[in-house]
This record gives sequence, structure tokens and C-alpha cells, in this order.
Amino acid sequence: MVEFSRRRVLTVGGIAAAGLAAPALIRTAHAADDILAKAKAAGELKIGTETEFAPFDFIKDGKAVGFNYDLLAAVSKEMGLKFTFVALPWESVIPGLDAGKFDMVSGPATITKARSARYSFSLPIGDATCALLKKAGDKSITKPADIAGKAVGSGKATAQLEQLKKYSAKLPKAATVREYPDFSGAYADLAAGRIAAVANSMTNIAVVAGERPDTFELVKPPFGDKSYFGYFVRKEAGSESLIKAVNAAILKIKKDGRMAKIQQTWFKNTMDLPDTTPEPTV
Repeated sequence: MVEFSRRRVLTVGGIAAAGLAAPALIRTAHAADDILAKAKAAGELKIGTETEFAPFDFIKDGKAVGFNYDLLAAVSKEMGLKFTFVALPWESVIPGLDAGKFDMVSGPATITKARSARYSFSLPIGDATCALLKKAGDKSITKPADIAGKAVGSGKATAQLEQLKKYSAKLPKAATVREYPDFSGAYADLAAGRIAAVANSMTNIAVVAGERPDTFELVKPPFGDKSYFGYFVRKEAGSESLIKAVNAAILKIKKDGRMAKIQQTWFKNTMDLPDTTPEPTV
């Protein structure tokens, strides 16, 4: 198992991933400054993420890899910027954005009503609809409702966890919901039989099941409302220029076929995503 220090600097495809040692951006009297203009002047944009969310962001052979790294490499090329990644546990990423430690979050995060009230989201970059992963061969779970009365895990501070709790409360017998600092721990407990299922996005768990078919199996259909992943910034004066530039780059990457290639690399399939940021349903 690869040990990864969240404070060390990693380089992925020419993109630097920096830990907390990077100085925080100052957001006081200059909060209204144009974030994109400041980033261009500095030559870089600081982005908060985590590295325990395959296939979007994770560590492989000691290197940070994933869908986000490839997509943002293409976005950075279009914008003429270097992206510096600040890697943190997910529950610390949003507070880090609020504290001004970086300019944007690439988590990615599910676009929800609550988050959209506080943050400006990019175009969808993945399907976040929530589903269940079970242990391969488990005949006791053939549909989502079969988790009633069972122990089920999800990631701490995630939209998937909230959807799991909401769904569980409607079952004849509520599931015992366990929160994990990252999904790797939840998958490990599922493989060991300590929990009966893991709730995560269909995109994530379909890849996990495909890579380890002898260990895991997808439960169909998804139980969550249709939702999407996106990148986001603080909703404040000076931030909209950044999101507009990121969206313009994403649209160009979609139209010229690069998005489909990146999706195929990490998801083993392609997905149709809206060309506008939809009103969230969760």
C-alpha cells in the first residue's frame, strides 16, 4: 500500500500538487479582486482536492492520477495557467476554500442545492447519481431496499452520505450508517465483511466493481436522485470570471473529443453531460 504525505509536492503531467506548506491566499480587503486576473499574474491557480476518490483523484504507484488530473491538464492548457493542487482529506477541503487556502475545488463535489447557495459551480464533469456497491456474490442484497437493517458505509461530509441517510430513513428498518474519512476505508471494510454495502456515485463504484469483480458487485438501479459532479469557487465578487473561463475550456474540450477520450481512460465508457449547469435536485 502506497503511503502518501498530504504535505509533500507531487507532479502529475506537468501539474504541481502542493500540500499545506503553500502560503494561503489573502482574502481580506482585496476580496473583490478578479481571481482569474490575479491567477494569470501569478502564473498559477491553486486548487483544493483529495486523493482518495478514484477514478477522479487517487494515488497510484506513488503518483497522483485520475480523471481530474487529465481534465485539468487540458483546461490549464486552454487557460495558459499552471495548476497547483492542495491535497487534503475531503472534510477539510471546503473549509480550506472558505479560508482562502486555494481558489477552486476540484474534489469533485456533487452539485447540491445547499452548496449552490454558497458556491458557484462549473459545468458538470461527471455523473454523481448515488448507488450501492456490495460484496460479490452477496445474495441478500439484490436491490437498494435490501440494505434495511444492515450496516452500510459512505464518505464523511459527502452528498452521497446525506443521500444514504435520507434513503435509509424511509426503509422499514433503517440501515446502520457508518461514516469514513475516505472511501478507500469503506471499500476495505466491505471487502472484509464488516459492512454490507457502500454508497457512492454510480460513476465511482462502477469503476471499482469493474476493477475488482471477484470482490465487489454493483447494485442496480441507483437509489439517489439524478445529480452531477462539478468544480466550484466561492460565490463572491471576482470569482465569476474564473468559472466562466473554466467552463469555456470544458466546452471546447468536450466539442473537440478530448473529454470523451479522458472519460474512456478513467471510466471505461463515455457519458453525456449537460452543456449548462443544471438546477440541483439533491
